[in-house]
Amino acid sequence: MATLSDVARKAVVSKMTVSRVINHPDKVSDELRNLVYAAMEELNYVPNFAARALVQNKTQVIKLLILEEMDTTEPYYMNLLSGIAIELDKHHYALQLVTRNSHTVGSCDGLIVTGMRGEDYEAIIDKLERPVVLFGQNTRGYDFVDVDNENGIRMATRHVIDLGFEKILFFGIDLNEPFMYTRVKGYKKTMCLHYLPEHLFFMKNSSHAAQEIMGRQLADNRERVAVVCASDRLALGVVRAAQSYGLRIPEDVAVTGFDGVFLDRICSPKLTTLRQPVIEMGQECARMLLKKIDLDGGRLGSHIFQPELIIRASTKRTN
Repeated sequence: MATLSDVARKAVVSKMTVSRVINHPDKVSDELRNLVYAAMEELNYVPNFAARALVQNKTQVIKLLILEEMDTTEPYYMNLLSGIAIELDKHHYALQLVTRNSHTVGSCDGLIVTGMRGEDYEAIIDKLERPVVLFGQNTRGYDFVDVDNENGIRMATRHVIDLGFEKILFFGIDLNEPFMYTRVKGYKKTMCLHYLPEHLFFMKNSSHAAQEIMGRQLADNRERVAVVCASDRLALGVVRAAQSYGLRIPEDVAVTGFDGVFLDRICSPKLTTLRQPVIEMGQECARMLLKKIDLDGGRLGSHIFQPELIIRASTKRTN
């Protein structure tokens, strides 16, 4: 069986260099990495990551702690899981999915936490003893990865204004959380900039809730209207309400969503949405957490991704 020394001799490098390529491939040049990988492949050398973890007092396990119910957002979390798993696999880490009732089962080297609400910090997050990265903005000083929520809603609102809509509703999720504050801010700032009145509605993140509220709006007033929604799920409900009244989309009612991971493509007509690069964001969560582990929990800050406005038939007629 080939050893680390054999690989070093074959690649004509030091054992320390081989170790660095195996443990920290991102910190060496492509040329050196490829040289060592070629020697490993030729010698059929397989690093003993279990032994390395034992020596370093590590588990090679990262936990993804989801603190909200997943039954309403499963496509979103599948993308997040994929991104995290892709990055962890590069570093020979296993991913364990846990919930609020199971997060203390088993050991790990660090946690990625998402779906947190205000009460979760004191009850759970502040008590975690391993390095933590949050998927979602926070004001508690934790490192986090998120999308630019304010700019996203700003782009959607400006888009429907450019289409000539003057009555623009905002359908938000009834949560007192940072991501929702910033989405509301994006809407308010854009409406103020164009001297247009605000119309804000908040509800559960449910297409049925959005359909009911939009139905009441349409029953009272049939004027031309655009609806900027804080999620694709809400936008789906708005589309259903407009269709139930026989209104044309987008001529009578224009609709935008936010997320762009599944529902935007199955809606008919297809939704204009702000696409979050969730897979890439998941990869960044994993990269950031692994850096924190190397730094024994050192502070890294935040990484904000820009959403992409995907224009489809719910706001623009197709010829």
